[in-house]
Amino acid sequence: MRAVIQRVTQASVSVEGEVVGAIGQGYLILLGVGEGDTRAEAERLWAKIANLRICEDEAGKTNLSLLQTGGALLVVSQFTLYADCRRGRRPSFSAAAAPALATELYEHFVELARADVAEVATGVFGANMQVELVNDGPFTIVLDTADLA
Repeated sequence: MRAVIQRVTQASVSVEGEVVGAIGQGYLILLGVGEGDTRAEAERLWAKIANLRICEDEAGKTNLSLLQTGGALLVVSQFTLYADCRRGRRPSFSAAAAPALATELYEHFVELARADVAEVATGVFGANMQVELVNDGPFTIVLDTADLA
C-alpha cells in the first residue's frame, strides 16, 4: 500500500459538486492499494501513520502524532499512486489492485483509523473526486509498505 500524508489545516472532497467529506486540522491521506496487498499491509501502514510524529508541539517541533493532538483524518482512495511512468508517455496502472481487493483494503484501513481517531471522513471509492486542502507547513510524507521496517 502507498499513502501520501498531508498535514492540513482543512481539507474536503467533493463528488459531482457535493462535499462528501471534510475535516479541519489533521491529515489528508491519499491511499493506494497495490496488487498483492493484504490486511496486514493496511494494519502496518495505519500503525505507522497513527504514530508518526509530524505534528508540532508547543515549541513548534514536530514531536507529536495525530493521536496525541486529537486531529481529524480525511482518507481518499487514489489508485494513481501506483502509476508506472517508466515507459512511454501514458502511465500504466497494472500494479494497482483490482477494484474488489482495493475496496476491501481501503475500507479496512478506514475501520482501523476510526477505531483510533474520533473524526474520520472519506471520499467515495472509485468516484471522480475533487480534493481541496490547505497544506499546513507545507508538510507532506510519502509511505510505501514495501519500504516500512
